[in-house]
Amino acid sequence: MGNKNLIDLEAMSVEQIEKLVKKAKKIMQSPADYRHACDGKILATLFYEPSTRTQMSFQTAMLKLGGRTIGFDNPMNSSVAKGENLKDTICVISGYADIIAIRHPTEGTAMAASLYSEVPVINCGDGGHLHPTQTLTDIVTLSCEKGRLDNLKIGVCGDLLNGRTVHSLIKALSKYENNSFVLISTPELSVPLYIIDILEKHHCQYEISNSLADAVKDLDMLYMTRIQRERFRSPEEYEAQKNVFVLDREKLQNAKEDMIILHPLPRVNEITVDIDDDPRALYFKQAQYGMYGRMALILLLLQDEDFILSERETTVSEHRCRNPKCITQSEDYLPNLSYEKLGMQMCDFCDKRIN
Repeated sequence: MGNKNLIDLEAMSVEQIEKLVKKAKKIMQSPADYRHACDGKILATLFYEPSTRTQMSFQTAMLKLGGRTIGFDNPMNSSVAKGENLKDTICVISGYADIIAIRHPTEGTAMAASLYSEVPVINCGDGGHLHPTQTLTDIVTLSCEKGRLDNLKIGVCGDLLNGRTVHSLIKALSKYENNSFVLISTPELSVPLYIIDILEKHHCQYEISNSLADAVKDLDMLYMTRIQRERFRSPEEYEAQKNVFVLDREKLQNAKEDMIILHPLPRVNEITVDIDDDPRALYFKQAQYGMYGRMALILLLLQDEDFILSERETTVSEHRCRNPKCITQSEDYLPNLSYEKLGMQMCDFCDKRIN
């Protein structure tokens, strides 16, 4: 069996993304046709970090396909509380379930889980690293609402440093022709350099802005994100950043009538509640699209033999990753897997430079 693990959306080709979007639209149009598509199948949701939409949409997706779910939403209710390592948890759970969806606060955890699983692993967020299924949600929403995934001017605003949804979204949409990006953040929360490398690799135009009011004027899509309290080292650092960018009615007056506003949710205070009734505000509808996107993903991973995801070539490095947020720091049995990029050795788990 080829690679069936969705760790990073980079592993999916444009053709595979379009296949998933097409499948999601078919499910939306005829949901009754898929009520028994996963009869007898079990999804395990292993959520080491709080979640509402991602966890429940995966569970609902499997139930609507006729399958069942097991798992936990608090690691303290599992053997993790007794000191069980990730490898042992995955080896056991992959013997119970047909597919695993995992969220974890540590970067690279989904990749590590895939090394020991006998069934497909889906990354539902690994720290501030990646969140590929949220990006599939965003792409399904864009395709349905804008009718295209290319020739778009996309604004992303908020915590672009720790925002895993932003990282995955930029990586995916940079593959499409003539997309450009406006990166709206404070200097302290700007996107990591590896995301800039990706934009330049795909020859995408991008600009950096520290003014939401100015940046919103000619966007096709504005992707708002919250400032993530849980990623900051101190309450003081969070307080200094949390209210810098707030989308309100005054700023929205500068936007195009057909611009759409997306948000991965949860919202804190970065979009005022009075915008919810604006027809451009699609973040609640976006969450519904996400369920159909995840239904399509489950079906493709479990039933489509040709839906094989790409794998990058890795080697065992002589050096260990020094990123304190990487899973290799806490699970010391993991191999020092790396890949080459621009002459540098990069950690295969967290995508940070090793040497």
